[in-house]
Amino acid sequence: MPSAAAHPSAPPTPEGAPDPGWFTTARFGMFVHWGLYSLAARHEWVKNRERLTDEQYQVYFDHFDPDRYDPVRWARTAKAAGMRYVVLTTKHHDGFCLWDSALTDYKVTNTPHGRDLVGPFVEACRAEGLQVGLYHSLIDWHHPSFPVDGTHPQRDDEEFKAAHADRDIRDYQRYLHGQVRELLTSFGRIDYLFFDFSYAGRTWWGGKGPDDWDSPKLLETVRALQPHVLVNDRTGLPGDFVTPEQYQPSGPMTENGRPVVWEACQTLNGSWGYDRDNLDRKSADLLIRMLVDGVSKGGNLLLNVGPTGRGDLDARDTEVLGDIGRWMDLHERSVRGCGPSAYTAPAECRYTQRGDRLYVHLFAWPLRHLHLPGLAGRVRYAQLLNDASEIVPVHIEPDRPAVNTEMGGQPAGTLTLQIPVRRPDTPVPVIELFLDGTADA
Repeated sequence: MPSAAAHPSAPPTPEGAPDPGWFTTARFGMFVHWGLYSLAARHEWVKNRERLTDEQYQVYFDHFDPDRYDPVRWARTAKAAGMRYVVLTTKHHDGFCLWDSALTDYKVTNTPHGRDLVGPFVEACRAEGLQVGLYHSLIDWHHPSFPVDGTHPQRDDEEFKAAHADRDIRDYQRYLHGQVRELLTSFGRIDYLFFDFSYAGRTWWGGKGPDDWDSPKLLETVRALQPHVLVNDRTGLPGDFVTPEQYQPSGPMTENGRPVVWEACQTLNGSWGYDRDNLDRKSADLLIRMLVDGVSKGGNLLLNVGPTGRGDLDARDTEVLGDIGRWMDLHERSVRGCGPSAYTAPAECRYTQRGDRLYVHLFAWPLRHLHLPGLAGRVRYAQLLNDASEIVPVHIEPDRPAVNTEMGGQPAGTLTLQIPVRRPDTPVPVIELFLDGTADA
């Protein structure tokens, strides 16, 4: 079967550009937000939300000792859930670095833990056959040259703002570029970079964009060091993929009418970092539907977990990932390597397609019959994917009226399948259709 990259709806790869083939095949990845804020356990923007000074925030640095950090367990949990790449926050907006950066003292090796965390993560992912992604914040509320703006924790402190009004972002640029160079030269091959984020013209005053980061030079450095790496779109310049956050696109994402590679980044509970008392958690069946919905529109799902201050994955996170993994174990081929279909799915269904396999994901289970417009004469065999049990087509004369016990009322070209009354015991049942290769699509 052709790969996802060869699907008619997939955008072409420009000559010399990184190849997103592995990315559009994988379709499902894990995001990991972890840092000092994990000890606060009340959202990764806690420093911003509570207007904490560096001195107040220092208590988390002084007590950061993730004695239960086990990146092998993280990687294996991701793989068992059906994820094929993992992305770790090397530095979030608070400026704390999870590796032994030579450019700052504000790093994990100066905490009670005293050891680099990024290297073991990279090695664990490689050992499990997972692609390696690194997140790096463009923002840094700790750096002495990062100008105070509407995102900064001290934005309302007039005395602080006056004392630091002369901050020169060009000094910060050198630091930012130097740290990215460190990340791309210290840990071997990196497959993916997620920069976060530009906000020129947004609601925050003093917003920053590509000129502030010197994004052209930053991306030039990335391409020179690791030309293959996929880079997102948040430097303020176009990247290799776009990143809708905390919402599901209503259709395939496009630019100038052409499809683009995209990835929805989503949380389990609305918070990226460990948030102990947050109970607003998504169910496994909702998350599976989000994954399928994205793939049906040509996108990936990057699903976040927020480990605890000791380095454990939250037990609530591992439970829902286990549920997703059980679904993926039986239905993986309806996601992996799939993309949109040229056929239009009926209501409460999503189509994904790879070559001559069309997958019908049923978000709601109909009574006895499933009507698929436009597929009459185009399907040579149908089965439930979870157990490979045959699904039998039913012949209905086109446009025949429905009377008494005789079904009708379907337009010409509709394929009707007779399905069991009892739905399979799985969050999202899938019917696998083997298309007739001789039929016109």
